[in-house]
Amino acid sequence: MTLRERINNVIPKRSAWAGLMLVIVAAVTLEATSLIQSYYARRGLREEASKRAETQLEASRNKIMDVIDQTETAVNNSIWIAQWCLDYPDSLNRVCRRLVMDNPVIAGSTIALVPGYLRRRPLFSPYVCHSGDTLALKSLATEEYNYPETEWFVKPIELNRGYWSEPYVDTGGGEMLMTTYSVPIKDKKGKTAAVLTGDLALDWLSDIMGKIEIYPNANSIMLSQTGRFMVSKSRQITKDLSLAEVVAQIKDHPDYKELERAMYAGESGVQVITFDGSKSYVYYAPIERTGWSMCIIIPSEDIFGDIQKLDRWVQLLQLLGLLMLILIIHFFVRSLVKNRELKDRKDRMENELHIARGIQMAMIPKTFPPFPERHDLDMAATIIPAKEVGGDLYDFFIRDEKLFFSIGDVSGKGVPASLVMAVTRSIFRSIAGHENSPKTIVSGLNDALAEMNENSMFVTFFCGVLDMDTGVLKYCNAGHNPPMILTNDITELKVEPNLPLGILPGMEYKEQQFKMHHDDALFLYTDGLSEAENSTHQQFGLDRIKEALRGHKNSEAHLSNIQNTVKAFVGDAPQSDDLTMLFIHYLGAARRKAGRGVYNITLDNNVSQISRLAGFIEEIAGENSLDSGLAMSLNLALEEAVTNVVLYAYPQGTAGTVDVSAKAHGGKLTFTLSDSGTPFDPTQVPDADTNAPLEERRIGGLGIHLVRNIMDSVKYEYSEGKNILTMIKNI
Repeated sequence: MTLRERINNVIPKRSAWAGLMLVIVAAVTLEATSLIQSYYARRGLREEASKRAETQLEASRNKIMDVIDQTETAVNNSIWIAQWCLDYPDSLNRVCRRLVMDNPVIAGSTIALVPGYLRRRPLFSPYVCHSGDTLALKSLATEEYNYPETEWFVKPIELNRGYWSEPYVDTGGGEMLMTTYSVPIKDKKGKTAAVLTGDLALDWLSDIMGKIEIYPNANSIMLSQTGRFMVSKSRQITKDLSLAEVVAQIKDHPDYKELERAMYAGESGVQVITFDGSKSYVYYAPIERTGWSMCIIIPSEDIFGDIQKLDRWVQLLQLLGLLMLILIIHFFVRSLVKNRELKDRKDRMENELHIARGIQMAMIPKTFPPFPERHDLDMAATIIPAKEVGGDLYDFFIRDEKLFFSIGDVSGKGVPASLVMAVTRSIFRSIAGHENSPKTIVSGLNDALAEMNENSMFVTFFCGVLDMDTGVLKYCNAGHNPPMILTNDITELKVEPNLPLGILPGMEYKEQQFKMHHDDALFLYTDGLSEAENSTHQQFGLDRIKEALRGHKNSEAHLSNIQNTVKAFVGDAPQSDDLTMLFIHYLGAARRKAGRGVYNITLDNNVSQISRLAGFIEEIAGENSLDSGLAMSLNLALEEAVTNVVLYAYPQGTAGTVDVSAKAHGGKLTFTLSDSGTPFDPTQVPDADTNAPLEERRIGGLGIHLVRNIMDSVKYEYSEGKNILTMIKNI
């Protein structure tokens, strides 16, 4: 055998052994990679489930506490007027009516007198509740109801503080499943005279818990302070059972015992429980002051079901791939090695692009609404790259009560544009973190990008700074599309034709200013929107943008409508450019202040507007150091006067307004109410006879009676077609 033949025999054997070793190494590597990926994927899914559950619990808790706080505040703030009215028991229903009318969350209210407090009326408990679109007045002083033995009456007197009752069906009163917050009322001598209540129908609680939809089989539960099930999505759990009874039915397991202990103790946390071999994650948190506790139960299958299926498919595909690899190596060892290298290179590139996209998307805000605690701003944004990664960007943040925002478009597409986009966004954050002038921010960006611009790329850029208190928008445009400003009309914001960023270092940019008012909006976009083309190469254009911006109430609705409109217009044509949109809806500066010590507010003749008076009085009280009792009295008097105008000044179906002004001067507060309605002098209405029996009183008069008792001076005049009511309070 010649040397050449020996070499030809040895090479295939070595190649076969090398191929076999490659298969073994590949099999081990793939299995190890799969295990590692599965581990981190499971950990990520578990962390995601925890965040989602905790977020849902916190959001639900905040919604519940908002209702709880509203109820407690409303009831507690009515204690003083209830005490004042103890001498006029027939007027107590007015307190309950006002409490229910002014607080939509409260379904009903009563002031139940302690038995024997009134000699001629051993039991007295007027109850006001919603009945359809009106308010109904009932009496709980019946033998069937027997309110002195109810929990809501006994407990606050026993504890001498506010108390939340266990949920109950109120037969003979509100006729609904409810819970009651009640507080004891003491008379002028310090003697407990009555109990004031605010009822909450539990329908709202079911709605809040029912909207927790984080996983298909997840269950949300609310427990009362004694462990009774108040709300549950599970049909197997009823409101007649307690947590202890359910635990006893399931099994005597330490996991369940610990869960029972933690929830009764008002703790928050997470526990893993096992039932019939299946794991479930239980996330629980308390509801302060009520003794309630809520939890979300997520089966392990909901969290890890998809990854388990994926693991099985990955293992199957790995096995098939290895079998194919062995066959290919057996016949084409050299070709397999080469193809393997090419495939690995392609996978790495795709993975790197995928990672790059993830990093790029992680750099921009994508949680909306971005500032849920604010009520003066509504925002939405989206970015749709034409390729795996793109060159469009937007960013925003709030610092020192100023909204800093920007939008930009890098010339070109793909990875180079995405790198410039990342650099631009980072520099914007760095400069805007300490600079307030858009011109300074844009100039600094331009100099930084021009210094490193070896590939002659540029960025069109718009930078704005919106003062949330005044509505003043300062902005600087660097060659970008003019934004749309939505006021009473939809027009383009006037911008200076500055050069894009990165072209000329030391460029002097011009700054502009625009005053935004309540309900104005700003729509920013890149040319991927205006220049989007359909199959006939027709562009979307500015007219279609303006038309798509009409008729919507919030930012998300605007962007959704524009995206759907563009999608319908483009059809099957491929996306030719990155598309980015940013919508800013300004909701600040709704109430005006005329000057130091002078306050103004204008209300429509609608009952829903009366609630705005509370904030108006709160501002006056805060700046003039008024105590809470005086502030409540002023608010009550002002509400009575304004309610009279809203209900009776204008003919039914006629729109009108009432102007309310206040002036603090010389130790006095002067309130002036003016309207253009039917002439009417409320000061001529005789005082209500508060000592007469309820059935013998004429309708009306108690409101002006309260105003006269609270204010030190009340005067009326009709001048120049307007009713003018002046009320003065010495402070």
